[in-house]
Amino acid sequence: MELIILSGGILAVPVLAFITSFLFWPGSLLKVYNWYLRHRLGLVVQYSNSGSYRFCYCSRGTPGGATPSVLLLHGFSANKDMWLPVLKYLPRSQHVVCVDMPGHDGTSRTGPQDYSIEGQVHRIHQFVQSIGLDKKPFHLAGGSMGGNVAGVYAARYPNHVSSISLICPAGLVYPTETNFIRQIRELEHNRERPNPLIPTDIQEVENMLKLCCHNPPKLPGQVLRGLLDNRIPNNDFYKEVFMEILGETSRHSLQDSMHLITAPVQIIWGKEDQVTDVSGAAVLQKALPNAQVVLLDNCGHSISLERPRKAAKLIMDFISALQVNTGNAKKTD
Repeated sequence: MELIILSGGILAVPVLAFITSFLFWPGSLLKVYNWYLRHRLGLVVQYSNSGSYRFCYCSRGTPGGATPSVLLLHGFSANKDMWLPVLKYLPRSQHVVCVDMPGHDGTSRTGPQDYSIEGQVHRIHQFVQSIGLDKKPFHLAGGSMGGNVAGVYAARYPNHVSSISLICPAGLVYPTETNFIRQIRELEHNRERPNPLIPTDIQEVENMLKLCCHNPPKLPGQVLRGLLDNRIPNNDFYKEVFMEILGETSRHSLQDSMHLITAPVQIIWGKEDQVTDVSGAAVLQKALPNAQVVLLDNCGHSISLERPRKAAKLIMDFISALQVNTGNAKKTD
């Protein structure tokens, strides 16, 4: 009986710790959960340096396999963990790298010179060099702000990329404007107006999820509190980044650079995107007529959250098809 009670007591300690964390420190618990997911997916968090600048990233697999390495760039105010749902469906043998964008999460936070799209492209190129990813062309994929950076990177460094996937990218002139874009235009003239992507309370977190997802996840209040707790300390930084990517030199960076992209391009877009309208896909396709365009029904802006399995399959099928075509071309030479 004493042993049973003792065992129960031992069991009660972690359970009690879990409940306490959930109630009082939900943000910390969410970080632990992401750590657990990374561990379960075989991802290793690492750091690399370019001079005094530090990059934080996670990776899985080894380069030099049958397919090119894949580098994933997350969107505004997210981090490398944005890709965890997608990584779940990528082959374990695929070498994949997810990096925290400049200033985000574990990557160095410096100043506005690194937060414009050109500044981010420059830093991402330093990252690529710091981990030796530039030794062989790699596949580059990015969502939203990360899609903007990915497209401009491919235009600036064409010899480094084998192909790119642009997922609901920012940085275009959209034939159809979303309400969000109209709100942001007002934000330019009055910086004190609330930004839908920078929530300050739980209701605004819910509104952000509704904006970014066509079918937003139904999350318990404590999870929403945890998301907010983890974001609040970074809100001033998010505001700084947002104003940089909204600036004259960044807001249409992809539009201005897309004609310079020579690598094969895949465009993935949610038809119900309320942030960057799906009409942007036609803009890219007009400039890049050989691009593969995939429009997803019943899906919004956050494809990695709403359709992770589909996103993973589309990216891998695109890469694999290019490898087959390259192999066939070599045989006929």
